[in-house]
Amino acid sequence: MLCRVGAVEIWRILEINAPFLTPEELWPEAGPEARAAVERHVPRCLCPHSGRVILPIQGFLLKTPSHFILVDACVGNDKTVPGLPAWHQRKDARFMAGLEAAGVGVEDVGFVLCTHLHTDHVGWNTQLLDGRWVPTFPKARYLMPAADEAMQRARGSDLWRESVSPVIEAGQAELAGADHMLGDEVSLVPTPGHTPGHVSVLIRSEGREAMITGDALHSTVQCWRPDWRFKYDSDGPMAVASRRFFLEQAAETGATVLGSHFTLPSLGRVEAEGDAFRWIE
Repeated sequence: MLCRVGAVEIWRILEINAPFLTPEELWPEAGPEARAAVERHVPRCLCPHSGRVILPIQGFLLKTPSHFILVDACVGNDKTVPGLPAWHQRKDARFMAGLEAAGVGVEDVGFVLCTHLHTDHVGWNTQLLDGRWVPTFPKARYLMPAADEAMQRARGSDLWRESVSPVIEAGQAELAGADHMLGDEVSLVPTPGHTPGHVSVLIRSEGREAMITGDALHSTVQCWRPDWRFKYDSDGPMAVASRRFFLEQAAETGATVLGSHFTLPSLGRVEAEGDAFRWIE
């Protein structure tokens, strides 16, 4: 178990923890300052051999009093991702082993909550069985941001064909608005900009709070520099505004912050520091 928030247990389901891109590639508008800031604030996230930022790909399993909720389903196996060879046609049991270690089987998961519809957040939505893509979690409702579903449907990409459309065809998808709640403990927080419908996740129980970033932030360095546009943000100014909103909320409430791609252990809190914020593990 990663942590407990009141009556809710939060488990890390880690799939990959490996070098991804360099700081200059991840935050292209920051220029040379990107590497200097990462070295100063998050030095252990840089691979000493490649100079690339090590980014975990992970989901979070929430065990609430009434549901097992999987927040984001990572890359998955057998998926078509030719632009990223490390993600392409994977054959790896680590994600499923993480669920097993948490004492949860695929039939136990009641909800799969997609913060957004990008390759590294929806892969285990489905699995390839007898040449067909089928929902990995047969009894789950899959909550997907409506704006992201519309975007991916229009693109008709491999992601849509392999990881989204089969869930819709199976009748297990629910297009969720930003005000959606799951029981009394889990609700969505609108943080658009990385994608049109991106949401973060708020867990509130017994007077305690935690927030899961999704891709509103990708590294704790963005606490100090929330104005840095991430390479894959679809709307830069909106993403910056969402980052600031997320950080302001977390600082004001003292919430535990779980960063979907933050350097392991990906767990801490933020404090306001002038016009920016400070990360505290």
